[in-house]
Amino acid sequence: MDPDLALVIGLIITAFSIPSILSAFSDRRAPRASAVTILIGGGLILFAMSRKPGGYSLQEIPDTFLRVVSHVIP
Repeated sequence: MDPDLALVIGLIITAFSIPSILSAFSDRRAPRASAVTILIGGGLILFAMSRKPGGYSLQEIPDTFLRVVSHVIP
């Protein structure tokens, strides 16, 4: 898997799990599914960081995101 694609998918999964965690805490229940999705997203982000030589900087993330989206959507 391309590290750029793994980074973007990991960021999207992690971003979508944040509202789920907040909902679970507000309903006073354990955020089990949210914790699993955060682990999956975090694992994808770590995979991408380890596969790209030099890793990613914060300035590179928007360009990487746009590059992956423009590659996937013709």
